Amino acid sequence: MQLFVKIKKTAAVVLSAAAVGLFGAAGYYSLRLPESVTVGSAQSVQFAQYPELHCIGSISEPRGASDKATLSLFGAIPVKSVSVRREEPPTLIAGGAPFGVKLLMEGVMVTATGKVDCAGDDLCPAELAGVEVGDIIRLADGVELSSNADLQRVIADSGGDEVTLSLTRGSAELTTCLRPVFSESAKTWRGGMWVRDSIAGIGTLTYINKDTGEFAGLGHPVCDTDTGEIIPIQSGEAVPVEITGARKGVSGKAGELRGRFTRSPVIGVLDRNCPSGIYGRMSDEALCAIADSAEEYPLGYRQDVTTGEVQVCATVCGSVPKKYSAEIESVDFSGSDSAKNMVIHITDPDLIAKTGGIVQGMSGSPIIQDGRLIGAVTHVFVSDPTRGYAIFAENMLGCPQ
Repeated sequence: MQLFVKIKKTAAVVLSAAAVGLFGAAGYYSLRLPESVTVGSAQSVQFAQYPELHCIGSISEPRGASDKATLSLFGAIPVKSVSVRREEPPTLIAGGAPFGVKLLMEGVMVTATGKVDCAGDDLCPAELAGVEVGDIIRLADGVELSSNADLQRVIADSGGDEVTLSLTRGSAELTTCLRPVFSESAKTWRGGMWVRDSIAGIGTLTYINKDTGEFAGLGHPVCDTDTGEIIPIQSGEAVPVEITGARKGVSGKAGELRGRFTRSPVIGVLDRNCPSGIYGRMSDEALCAIADSAEEYPLGYRQDVTTGEVQVCATVCGSVPKKYSAEIESVDFSGSDSAKNMVIHITDPDLIAKTGGIVQGMSGSPIIQDGRLIGAVTHVFVSDPTRGYAIFAENMLGCPQ
């Protein structure tokens, strides 16, 4: 009898511990799952990374409609309720080719301020007017600015009278008055600030929508090198690039692709600079030249992504991309940083020999897994150039028009 009682107590303890463990696991999954997912019309909600999770709720059938679904552990313990949207994944041309980025800003960006050598004490009119590094000056005395020369012309013609500046700081629209001072060395009126009106660089094309001609690259925004601010663009061009070599990345110092803009026709226009990348529309000629021989893949939604082997399409010599082996080491389904959804590890010995791994200029290199376009390389770990971050392709496709 006593033995039977001991067995019952032991069984109760084991079952209680198992229950605690299962519910603890449910909490673990809940923290790591996103609040919403998108699925195709014939798909159920299933995370490739978590085959033990099953959908036990219902989801809407109409295209574009959204509803709720409940994910459960082994079909028994509810884990999380997620919003579900049905949308067919598009088929996209995978990129991997480099392209040159030429951007003309919408206004001019203040990159630095400083004192002007004037009679008496040196002054900084920009600081006295409350102008800050990172501000975008759009108007000066009602004149629309598209270049540094435009701003300097208004200031030089002011004769020392106040100049009204209309500027953007973050999401705020501000107006201030700047009183120029006369520079003894330059013999003209100065505002005490340096501004940037354009930027150029090299990135990698991620995908092209053959039906619309729309394309995306980089996987992260183009930011000003001095201020770190996202550059608002007035207009831009994507131009052909030939990669001539690479400076290898080593621990503590990122490498970079080296190349030159070619004289070939412009690839297309750039019209958006978003946290998830840079976007534009390809010319008909460029689209025709690419479409016939390009490889197409269906978009992989975030729940299709899992740790394991992938291929990265990149160009480290010339202008034709190659596929290199890599692996996804971790996936962050619920993270708020749209450009750092995955940690990727380059394993291809040929790519490591040429570049050391991920280098500047490879941002936007598409990632293929199980026949789907799942993401793009975005950042390198300076401490280990074989590793870096990647963005979900789904996040890039979601950039607002």
